[in-house]
Amino acid sequence: MLAEKLESWAKKERLEGRQEGRQETSRDIARRLIALRTLSDAQIAEATGLSETDIVAMRHDTPPEQ
Repeated sequence: MLAEKLESWAKKERLEGRQEGRQETSRDIARRLIALRTLSDAQIAEATGLSETDIVAMRHDTPPEQ
């Protein structure tokens, strides 16, 4: 019983870690696309799976490329 609960917990933690990793990868890609300054927020959101609200917030946090 305890072993099953521990295994279930570990599986859940691995899944959450993978999801966090995918989210961070999407944010990294969005930052690069924002820096290119060629795509709209809607296009970047579509390409990365992030929301337009996230993209707008990231655009304000991303310094212009020099």
